[in-house]
Amino acid sequence: MKHFKKITIALLLFAATTGFVNAQKIAHIDVQELLSQMPEMKAAQAELQKLGETYKADIESSVTELKNKYNQYSNEAATKSKEENDKRAAELQGYEKNIGDAQQTAQQELQKKQQELMGPITEKAKAAIEKVAAADGIDYVIDASPGGGLIVAKGKDLLPQVKKELGF
Repeated sequence: MKHFKKITIALLLFAATTGFVNAQKIAHIDVQELLSQMPEMKAAQAELQKLGETYKADIESSVTELKNKYNQYSNEAATKSKEENDKRAAELQGYEKNIGDAQQTAQQELQKKQQELMGPITEKAKAAIEKVAAADGIDYVIDASPGGGLIVAKGKDLLPQVKKELGF
């Protein structure tokens, strides 16, 4: 009788858990796909690309200037004193360091600009996902982006509704 009571309690707990799980509504959305299709994202990516190209052009110009100075100093080295050649070598090292610093600064500025541009876009997407989920009575929304950990996606896909909510 004691054993029967344990089995009955276990079955009741299982039934209660199953009922709870079944009562939860779950959906999924590929957030990366959503973001890539948002007009704001395309504009942000174009702005970042333009900024990156500007930094790249500036750095390439500095590298060309460094190469020209290096060639000039190499060609004139035989006619200069050791002190002058040492001074020129130090100058070249200073240029190289400045270029390295400029590259690092450019990368940091690009990352900062990316965060500045992408933050509002991801917040807008999140708000639209939350709105659509609430309207459909969805309790959980799982990110179905590749590599996001979702293996099976048989539930409702919110992407079409969220795109409609965002107006595209």
